[in-house]
Parts: sequence; structure tokens; C-alpha cells
Amino acid sequence: MAILSALATEVFIPVAAVIGIAFAVVQWVLVSRVKLSPAAAASGGSKNGYGDYLIEEEEGLNDHNVVVKCAEIQTAISEGATSFLFTEYQYVGIFMSIFAVVIFLFLGSVEGFSTKSQPCTYSKDKYCKPALFTALFSTVSFLLGAITSLVSGFLGMKIATYANARTTLEARKGVGKAFITAFRSGAVMGFLLASSGLVVLYITINVFKLYYGDDWEGLFESITGYGLGGSSMALFGRVGGGIYTKAADVGADLVGKVERNIPEDDPRNPAVIADNVGDNVGDIAGMGSDLFGSYAESSCAALVVASISSFGINHDFTGMCYPLLVSSVGIIVCLITTLFATDFFEVKAVKEIEPALKKQLIISTVLMTVGIAVISWLALPAKFTIFNFGTQKDVSNWGLFFCVAIGLWAGLIIGFVTEYYTSNAYSPVQDVADSCRTGAATNVIFGLALGYKSVIIPIFAIAVSIYVSFSIAAIDNAGGIAEMAGMSHRIRERTDALDAAGNTTAAIGKGFAIGSAALVSLALFGAFVSRAGVKVVDVLSPKVFIGLIVGAMLPYWFSAMTMKSVGSAALKMVEEVRRQFNTIPGLMEGTAKPDYATCVKISTDASIKEMIPPGALVMLTPLIVGTLFGVETLSGVLAGALVSGVQIAISASNTGGAWDNAKKYIEAGASEHARTLGPKGSDCHKAAVIGDTIGDPLKDTSGPSLNILIKLMAVESLVFAPFFATHGGLLFKYL
Repeated sequence: MAILSALATEVFIPVAAVIGIAFAVVQWVLVSRVKLSPAAAASGGSKNGYGDYLIEEEEGLNDHNVVVKCAEIQTAISEGATSFLFTEYQYVGIFMSIFAVVIFLFLGSVEGFSTKSQPCTYSKDKYCKPALFTALFSTVSFLLGAITSLVSGFLGMKIATYANARTTLEARKGVGKAFITAFRSGAVMGFLLASSGLVVLYITINVFKLYYGDDWEGLFESITGYGLGGSSMALFGRVGGGIYTKAADVGADLVGKVERNIPEDDPRNPAVIADNVGDNVGDIAGMGSDLFGSYAESSCAALVVASISSFGINHDFTGMCYPLLVSSVGIIVCLITTLFATDFFEVKAVKEIEPALKKQLIISTVLMTVGIAVISWLALPAKFTIFNFGTQKDVSNWGLFFCVAIGLWAGLIIGFVTEYYTSNAYSPVQDVADSCRTGAATNVIFGLALGYKSVIIPIFAIAVSIYVSFSIAAIDNAGGIAEMAGMSHRIRERTDALDAAGNTTAAIGKGFAIGSAALVSLALFGAFVSRAGVKVVDVLSPKVFIGLIVGAMLPYWFSAMTMKSVGSAALKMVEEVRRQFNTIPGLMEGTAKPDYATCVKISTDASIKEMIPPGALVMLTPLIVGTLFGVETLSGVLAGALVSGVQIAISASNTGGAWDNAKKYIEAGASEHARTLGPKGSDCHKAAVIGDTIGDPLKDTSGPSLNILIKLMAVESLVFAPFFATHGGLLFKYL
């Protein structure tokens, strides 16, 4: 028996979630102390830097109008982002309703909509709740996951738009003040997302348990809908937001920087507001939904496997909740780690930003390893079994600890490799920047080569993690779990430094997400083949092999659709920006205002229209394959998509990240080498901008969406596994 009692488990999980939410509120209050009014911005204070000399005061340019401009810009961006998300959510809501009906009809038909208890799938001597009610509860959990995912994305967007102008204003006092404000606003989103996801899942489990009682097999099978809901919304958020932001970004850069030679985020550029709105709906709202989806899927995968192992058979509630306990410990660990960045150490110079973020990764990984060891000792019995393709495999608590720890450290390795290949502090990005001497073509060649090469070490890390975890604990692996306001150029340098560090951090986050997606998808794949009754996935079988080939093709098809969508929307944006520069008198001189609204409308219309086909491809593929070709072919499709998708996702994200930071390396001119390539507007810089615009859809649309693709197809297959096992393979039945 575990040392930690069921009562202690029931208390610890919600308490950890509440602590996370409370900490997020505290960080929000601290960020809100930065006021968007001239009088308040100049007032005194202590810890947050109030009363410090402003750059404008040092330079004799004490113009408080910049504060008013910041407030106006923030309002415009916030209103644009909110408007887009509400429009997007209306379309997504229709899909959510239709798909909820599909889930109920498909799963309810497994036993002919019978209300009688049926023999359990894994314990034939026992009776489980009717399939009709499992269909109903799966539908409810799907809707809960979808709503929580949408809320996560929306809250992330609101937090970002609330904090961006405040971060810019704090940069007037020093890079350290801006860093703390940006970091705290990120912490608000992170803790709210993780804590709310945990508490909603925990409450759902306990409410469903009132009906299911001792039928834990049915209980946790219905809970998988939670992961499906979260991930399906994340897909539309990532694709829709990615198309929006990159259409505006590419249009703004190609015309503004390359053709008109004006700075990035220059208010004369008609696409600048759409570009900044896109950053929030794509990089923030899309990422928020994506992170929630990853958490929901990994938790559901582990819970399903645990429910058909000794934890579920023996009704060991503490052991069953091990994945949630790991998440709870993660919240506490991240709270402590956050304090190192905001309170224990101070960033005093631009060059200290990236090392400070790297310390966060190292500290959190070390502390989390200790936390996992403690919770594994307290929550798990010394010996237990885990379901492994039809058999129960004996596992020890230290063995499961090693599985989680290996996944955790594999994530850290992937993060460091991603940083090496995407940060302009290292030679790969500097080589890409140097290749701009001979034009855009060589820049593109070097960038593509960098992306392909960056795949090698992460794949080896994932492979080792998978092999060791399979050897120790079968299929379960829980690891992986201020130009526009007319400000001084020195303020812009500080915000650019945060932006470059943010690009690297975002790339590291994408690396973590992709590595996690591979491990989570494998766990979901194992749960699917177990539930569908597939004993062996034999690649020599024609049914499996055709699925393998088609599955490996799907990430390319998906990437082609999203890339072309960005290209089509960017084409319209470029034409509109050119039209305004050519037809609005005084626009280049700054005496006339551009028509921002038209550019916002172009991005909105394009993203809403273009997000549907890629989403339909991902959502319909498992349904069509499982229904027509059966579970063996579907297992091949899932395996092929996993192997192919991970490689493309890593390469695309790192190539785009490297091109982006190569451009920023030239713009910053922080080294002698960088200064030989600049300044802004030089031929080298223009070549770098072209590379950056090519990489934009790779790193912010196609790449991040691919990790959702492989997870979403796997969790969808798991949810519909009872239907596929009963009614699937229609073509092969009649051929």
C-alpha cells in the first residue's frame, strides 16, 4: 500500500491547484501596479522600479505622451484580438456542438444504445456500466475540455495584451524592470492554465465517480473525452491564430522593411496593428490552448493505462491519481522556480536575459526530479502492475520514478539543443546571419540545413527515453509532462532584447511541446491498441503498412495546407499595404494615418476561412480510416504520423526560429561580426528579412500545429476505439 492516504490525495491535489491560482492572482496584481497614465508612471515606489530615472529624462526628452500612446496602442491591440477570438470561437462552437453529437452517436451505437450493463473489456468476469452512458459522459468531458481550452487561450490573450504596454513602459527604467514585468505576466498565464486544467479534471473525475462507482474502467474511458476536447480546440486556435499572425507579419515585413525601408512596428505601416494582434491570438491564445491540450492528453493517457492496471483493478485511488499528483508537485516547483527569476536574482543587463531563462529550466528540472522522487515514494506501492498489450507487467515505484525523470531530463536536453540552434548567441544562427552576405538564397539554404540538423539529438533523446521507459514500465511514460509610441531607440533595444530572448524561449517551449507530443502520443497509441484489442502492430501486414505510409504523408499534407493558407493571406496583405502606401498622401511622411482596419479584416477573414480544411483533415482522418479500414490500418496511420510529424515539427520550428534570430542578430549589431552585416536596411539585412518571412509560417503555424496533429489523432482514436473495434473495417469486411 502507498504511504499517502486517499484522503491526503483528495486534499493535496485541489490545494495545489488553489495555490497556483492564488499565485497567479498575486503576479497579476504586481503587474497591474505599472500604470498606463503619465502621472502614475512617474510616481515613486521601490521594488518595481518606481522613482527610477527614465531614459527620456536622462536624454532630456521627458515626453509623457509616450505613455498615452502606449495605452492607445494596447487598447487597439486588445480590442482587435478580442474581436477576432470571439469570431473564431463562434465557428469553433458550431464544430464543437456537431462533434459532440458525433461522439455520442458513435459510442452509443457500440452496444446498440442499450441501457443494460455489459461485461467489462479487460475483466470479463465483471460487469461495467452501459456503453450508452459512457457515450454520454465522454460527450460531457469533451465539452468540458473544449471549453477549458478556449478559456485558457482567451485568458492568455487578455493577460498578454494587458501586460505588453506595461512591459514597454518598464523598459524606460531598465531591462531588469521590463524582464520582471514580462516574466510575471507569463507566470499569470502559466499558473492559471495549469491550475485550472488540474482542478477541472479532478472535479470531473470525482463527479463522474458518483455514477460509475467501482467501474473505473468506464470512468477513465469517458474521461479521455476531456483530452480530445482540449486538443481539438487547440488545433483550431493554433492554425487559425497562426494564419492570422503570419499573414500580417509577412505583409508588414515585405513591404515595410524590404520595400519601404521603415523600421519594424513603425506606425506608418498599415499592417502593424494586425501584426501585433496576430502575435496575441497566435503565439499567446493558440499557445495557451495548445499547452492545456498537452496537459489534458498526457493526463488522460496515463489515467487510462492506470485504470486497467493494478491501480484500477484494486481501486487504489492514490495510485490512480499519480499523474495528477505529479502535476500538483509541478505547480509547487514552478512557483518556487519563478521566485528565482523575479525576487532572488536580478537581471541588470541585456546579456543576462537568456542565462536567467536558462536557469529557470535547470532549477525547475532539478527541483521537479526531487519532487517526483518524493511523490513516487509516497503515492505508489513498492510493487504494482501496468497493463502491457494484453498482459500485466510487474513494476516498482522507483521504476516509474525513473520513467518520469527520464522524460523530464530528455525535455531539458531538447530544450538546450533547441536553444543552441535558435539563439543568436551561438554559431549556428550566426552562420545563418553570415550567409546573408551573398543574398537571400544562401540564407534559405543555410537555414534549412540548420533545421534538418537540429532534429538529430532530440530524436535520439526521445528514442532513449522511450526505450528505457518501455523496458522499465511498459507503455506508460508520464515524462514530458516601443517604436510605435515614438520612444527612444534605447528602449527599443531593450524590448528587442526581450523579444529575441522570447523567440528563443518560445522555440525551447515548442521543442518541449514536440518532445512531449511524441511521448504522449505513444502512450495514447498504447492505450488505443489495448482498448481496440490489437495484440501486435505488424508492419509486414498489408493493412498496417498502407496505414503507415499514409500516416507518414499526413504531416506533409497538413503543412502544405497551412503554408499555402499563410501565403495566400500574405499575398492579399502585401497588395493592400502597397496600395495604401501608393494612394494615401502623406503616409510615408507620417502626416496621414493608415487604414489599419482593412488589414485586420484581411487577416481575420483569411484565418477563419483557411483554418477549416486543415482542421477537417486531422479530425476526419481517424474517423474515416477506423470506420472503413479498421483498427489495424488506423494503428499504422497513427504510427506513421507520429514518426513523420515529430521530425518535420522540430525542423520547421528551429529553421524559423533561427531565421528570425539571425535577422535580430544583424539588427542589434551587438558584436563586431554583426556590425559588418548591418545596419538595418542593408542588403544583408534585407536578405535576413526574407529568410525571416519564409520561416514565419514554419515556426508559428505549421511547426507548432504538427505536435497537436499527432496527439489529436491519437486521442481521438482512443475515444472512438470501442466503436472502431465493434463496427470498424467496413471495406475489408465486404472485400
